[in-house]
Parts: sequence; structure tokens; C-alpha cells
Amino acid sequence: MGLGFCSFASGSSGNCYMIKYDNEALLIDAGISGKKIFQGLEDTGVSMEDVCGVLVTHEHIDHVKSLPIVTKKLPNIKAYANENTWAAIERPVADEKRATFHTGEDFYIEDFLIRPFPIPHDAAEPVGYSIYIADRQISIVTDVGHMTDEIFEEIIDADLLVLEANHEEEILLMGSYPYHLKRRILGEKGHLSNVSAGECLCSLIEANPKKRRVLLGHLSRENNDPSVALLAVKNTLMEKDIFVGSDLKIEVVNRDCCSCLYEV
Repeated sequence: MGLGFCSFASGSSGNCYMIKYDNEALLIDAGISGKKIFQGLEDTGVSMEDVCGVLVTHEHIDHVKSLPIVTKKLPNIKAYANENTWAAIERPVADEKRATFHTGEDFYIEDFLIRPFPIPHDAAEPVGYSIYIADRQISIVTDVGHMTDEIFEEIIDADLLVLEANHEEEILLMGSYPYHLKRRILGEKGHLSNVSAGECLCSLIEANPKKRRVLLGHLSRENNDPSVALLAVKNTLMEKDIFVGSDLKIEVVNRDCCSCLYEV
């Protein structure tokens, strides 16, 4: 396999993704235990020496929990975040293991071209990422309150897209969360619903009907379910006469265990 992608975990209790190409690998976020991250690397055939960077989307604990242990144990890794995110991260990371980028400016980690782009979320300076290598594009878009034109333009050509489908709105509204938390999740800087994810995909496919794989991620344990998310997204697509098939593959990545290793 040349370019591969694996989700080690995706959800409100912890997030970590891995991209590998030949003998190079990147992590996106480190919000699960170090033990699970190291096990994920082993399961996907990635040596600890091959991991050259961890890209941080924002400072919430479900994205940075294991930054200290990951940056300590992986010998060739650096952690990358923008200045405001570093200022908000409370987890201790050695200075020599820190790297700072400017949101909106491309940079390289080994052979990976990284493009961090702004997303609307209630954090210091949250970003999504597109990673380009071998003429392929992988984009990560989770923890977004709503889709912006800038995000849409960034992900329109993605070959593999991780897209948030956090909650089913009716389940959230009828559930036990306090009112202020429901408002936060539903707000402009909260999280994408299943239907919002489906509407985003409709627009993407209408704008560029290319072959792509979509992984629905960051599902809420309390306010969603993988089968509910998948059905809601597919129903939203069907309303526009868009059907899942060989050119459009949609799956849900698990909250707390590794996905398969997807070839991109």
C-alpha cells in the first residue's frame, strides 16, 4: 500500500487519526491514551521511528490528551499547532518538540504538504487540515459549527474526507443534556449534525462529482449512533437523487477503536 489512512478513534471522548506513506507517517490529534496510539501504530505496521509529526486541530482535551507522552516516546516527532492553540494547550510539551504554523499557510513535514484552514468552533484558533501527497488529498473536517465557503473550497477535491456527523438533532433536543450544552452543540461554533453533513456532501458532489471516500466521524455517544448517522446522511443524499456506489463510498469511523487501514 502506498498512501493509507486509519482512524484510531473519533468522537467526543477522544480523537486520533494516522496517515502513512511509504516510511513516513503523520498523526492528526492525540486525544486518546498513549497506549491506544502506540497499539494503533503497531496494528497498521507503522514503526515509532516513522512518525514525523502530530498535527493539532485545537486545544480541547479530546484532541490533546496524550501530546506529552506521544512527543516524548516517538523519537522523530514534532507537534504542530498555531500560536493561539499552543497558548491554550495546558499539556506540557518540550520546547524542542513544538513547531508553530500560521493558519492558512502551507508547510511541509517531510514529503507531506500540509494546509491548515480555519474552522468555526469554540476554541482559541481551531483548524481543519488537508494533507497532500502522491497526487492525493486527505481532508479532516470535524468540530465545526457550520460549513463555511472557505472549508467547502478546501475539501471539494478531497479523495478521502473525514467529515463530522456529530449528532441527530431530534435525539439531542429530546435528550438529557442541559439547555446551555444543547445550545453550544447546535450553535455556529458547535458541531455538525447528521443532516448538515449530508447537505455538505450533496453540495460537494454537485460541485465536483469525483470518486471519493467519506468517513463520518466525531459521533456523539449520547446523541447519535453509527447506523442513525449513516441512514440520515444517505437519506439526505437520496433526496437529491445522489446514491452511494462505486464513486461515492460512505462509512462511519468508530468512537473508540481502530478502523481498517484505508487505501487512498
